[in-house]
Amino acid sequence: MIKPQTELQDNGGPALQEADDNSRHFGENGQGGALAKLTISPEALRALPADFVKRYRVLPFKLCNGILHIATAEPGNQRVIDDIRLLSGLEVEESEFASAQVAEKIAECYQVTVEQMVENLNPERAATVESKNLHDIEVMANEPTVINLVNLIISTALKERASDIHLVPFETTLQLRYRVDGLLQEKPPPPKQLHAALVSRIKIMADMNIAERFMPQDGHIQINHRGVRVDIRVGTMPTIYGESLVMRLLEKNTKLLTAVELGLDEARSALLSRLVEKPHGLFLTTGPTGSGKTTTLYAILQGIYKPELKILTIEDPVEYELPGVAQIPVRPSRNFTFATGLRSILRQDPDVVMVGEIRDSETAEIAIRAALTGHQVFSTLHTNDSTGAVTRLIDMGVEPFLISSSLEGVLAQRLVRRICPHCQMGSPVAPSLRDKLEALGARRLDGSYYVGKGCEECRGTGYRGRIGIFELLAINPELRELILQKRSNAELKNTAQKSMVTMHQDALKKASEGITSLEEILRVSSGDVLE
Repeated sequence: MIKPQTELQDNGGPALQEADDNSRHFGENGQGGALAKLTISPEALRALPADFVKRYRVLPFKLCNGILHIATAEPGNQRVIDDIRLLSGLEVEESEFASAQVAEKIAECYQVTVEQMVENLNPERAATVESKNLHDIEVMANEPTVINLVNLIISTALKERASDIHLVPFETTLQLRYRVDGLLQEKPPPPKQLHAALVSRIKIMADMNIAERFMPQDGHIQINHRGVRVDIRVGTMPTIYGESLVMRLLEKNTKLLTAVELGLDEARSALLSRLVEKPHGLFLTTGPTGSGKTTTLYAILQGIYKPELKILTIEDPVEYELPGVAQIPVRPSRNFTFATGLRSILRQDPDVVMVGEIRDSETAEIAIRAALTGHQVFSTLHTNDSTGAVTRLIDMGVEPFLISSSLEGVLAQRLVRRICPHCQMGSPVAPSLRDKLEALGARRLDGSYYVGKGCEECRGTGYRGRIGIFELLAINPELRELILQKRSNAELKNTAQKSMVTMHQDALKKASEGITSLEEILRVSSGDVLE
């Protein structure tokens, strides 16, 4: 078996040779100019071969009056200037920029995109690759074309800040989509004939069984991309037209955010600190899948960490590494689940325990009893709002008196897209949008609201990045009494709203401040945020 390539990087070349000071002359941009903002002339790019540009790291960006303007990090190399004159038949004027700017712009202008590579894959070539699958699937998966296409799909997804890559087969087509800021974006698909080759290649990289195509599989890939370590969780699922595949991209060097950076205001951030710094008790984050619950718990653990505390986590899987925290992945195939792992963890003398998710009554009861016996316990639940965590635990079979005694707080959340700061503009509220929001319970929609017009920075979407909208519930004596009495979620919510900022209020506040849009709130809420 050929060892898979795991280093994804842009093509580059050796640094320029030492410059001759006597031949140095500078263009209008000067040192440190913003090369990324320059419009690159296609006519200028055609003046020099791509391999020459990459080798010597000189970027032609403008052609004017017989003069070719060149961006370089080391101007004055007379041999390179003479070669450019010979190749282009033009006079040369150099502009000095930072080396990193030049390299990045060259990669942007000359890199092969997934779209270009797909266009260059003619049907005959794809059919040739597919035919090899009938005799040797491993040979097919190690075809240079397949290797390069897989690497390009992954590196492009990372460049576009995608969190997931979806590859789904249909009868005559293969669908390729990236999830960016929570929404799937469709990309030009590879030929359907390459489906088996692409899936097999990714399975080889993830150390999965390429011969098994009729059962779900999970795997893991670790790569380095531009000096950043990236972990990729791979999952396959058999469908009627072949295996569907999803890759979750996790950049390990990503900075963990504070509560304020996640989207909590100063007052609620201070309240959160008081709730999570208690010596014992249960604290939950709630929301649907993909709402950032685990990221919030990581931020909390990072905030409370100190050498005097022993912090253990049990997760499925471990998404980010936390300094000073012992993190344990569950292994269901070996019967090491949240419940069995939690029992063992409690014998390790921890002060703080994080359980990735409470999925069943056994895990819930062990977690709550741990909170009652002097441990600080954090976990997540899938509920629509903060008070729903109480009724969910009761539905699991946990006694109300255990919940009332152990639960200290619940943070319900959603993720909404941020309006792109580069194309943000004020906009009146459309009557149809106002009617929809008011029908869901929103009020006071007068005033200024904002939208993103769409620009190059946000790839025309009007949004860039995401932020949380939150509902922080602190369990007070009145709520504890209602929990003991096994009151309904509606009663708990009415009492809780007397002393907390609801997600509805937080969402509208962020919209009025120009952080997100009303359309985005409506998309994410589906009604439950605004009730």
